[in-house]
Amino acid sequence: MTWTSFHRRGDVLRDVIAAADQRRDGTLPRDVDGVSATFADDLDLLGALQLKWHTRLAGRIEREQMHQPMDLQAAVVRAWQQTAADLPGIRAVIDEHRTHPTDDATAEIMAKSAAKEHILLAVMAGQASAHDGLAAAVGARIEERARMTTPSHDERGRFGAHAGERPTLLDRLKAALAA
Repeated sequence: MTWTSFHRRGDVLRDVIAAADQRRDGTLPRDVDGVSATFADDLDLLGALQLKWHTRLAGRIEREQMHQPMDLQAAVVRAWQQTAADLPGIRAVIDEHRTHPTDDATAEIMAKSAAKEHILLAVMAGQASAHDGLAAAVGARIEERARMTTPSHDERGRFGAHAGERPTLLDRLKAALAA
């Protein structure tokens, strides 16, 4: 891949993500300019979107755990929720292709991708090791918890924490300085 084609692929991917975020209907935005010239097929495009999701999720988990190192599972749940809020179109595409794969190859790839994501969630939450046979099931429960407890924008507390969460020391200091 040349420097130009690499950067062109990144530009097209940004346009695809913007279209997916706008639509939020779970369909792959194959109609975006440059997609057919840049991505070999639907699986190639879906793989790029999954990589974007996974990379953002892993980074968000690490940042959340730096702020809340004593409650790893809550940090992982919050990271998943924030990533889903940041990338709603990608999440919709992934969810749609997990539940309604277009063919056997897509079904297989989506199953492997989901298992890897679930293992990441379980390991980062301190609930399993990467080689634990039950890690994917534990991670699936963590994802379900994240989906079921996603706060709405109006549930933000007075210190910036979600409703029901204790504000961190940093949140309290910021509030005290602002007062």
